[in-house]
Amino acid sequence: MTRYLITHVTTYDYGEAVSLCQNVAHLAPRPCHRQRAEQSVLSITPDPAVIEDRVDYFGNPVSYFTIQEPHRELTVRVTHRVTLQPGAAPDPQATPPWETVRDRLTQDRDAAWLDAYQYVFDSRYAAADARYAAYAAPSFAPGRPILAAALDLTRRVHAEFVYDPRATTIATPVAEVFENRRGVCQDFAHFQLACLRSLGLAARYVSGYLSTVPPPGRPRLVGADATHAWVSLFCGDAGWVDLDPTNDQIPGDRHVLIAWGRDYEDVSPLKGVILGGGRHAVRVAVDVRPEPADV
Repeated sequence: MTRYLITHVTTYDYGEAVSLCQNVAHLAPRPCHRQRAEQSVLSITPDPAVIEDRVDYFGNPVSYFTIQEPHRELTVRVTHRVTLQPGAAPDPQATPPWETVRDRLTQDRDAAWLDAYQYVFDSRYAAADARYAAYAAPSFAPGRPILAAALDLTRRVHAEFVYDPRATTIATPVAEVFENRRGVCQDFAHFQLACLRSLGLAARYVSGYLSTVPPPGRPRLVGADATHAWVSLFCGDAGWVDLDPTNDQIPGDRHVLIAWGRDYEDVSPLKGVILGGGRHAVRVAVDVRPEPADV
């Protein structure tokens, strides 16, 4: 069991006054079997005229808020104290052949399979394409267990793509990421999603945080001190298994889950519409620190 104290501050500086803004925030940790949010505090400056907490279509906690007074700066600050207790991943070789899962997704109307089936289809940032199926094909040999194949694809993306924060923006298409083999965690997640969906498999985009402090004797992981993104693959009766192509690993006690959806657009930390504002700049600061369990 590991506990983390997380601070995430987003600041918008506007060139002109904003008279009205309406926003959607995916900033609260999603409850699940492997983590528990012991404390979660959201503060917004200026004070919102309206704020409402809900659960979105995908089951993620989400906050909607409106600011109705003129402002030149918006600051959204969240602090979380989260405890992780991840379970063991299934034996990759014991998972079913990937074609079996692919075919059953189109036929089985059991609730778990039907829920997974929605993640087979294209989304804005992760659409299927024959080029991505061809890239994935060496990992997904006929009859290979689905998790073994997916781990091999994760390893290849990690080895063949370069982490480069200057190479892309959120608007960069997957096709450009594939061509240049450069990007950041959200790009690698979108690319791996596109590969898996191109094979007819169900995979979803996961947003969260990555611990900033490495274990003794191990290197610091790429993606620390920032929001992070990875992939979750439906492995049939073996369930959903998370995969982090940025760091070539199955997420464990260092990955804090915030939300999942079809791609980044469904779970972006903060988005909205404004009246006024002119040109603006955004600053984001994230800190993820382990705490003693008795704090």
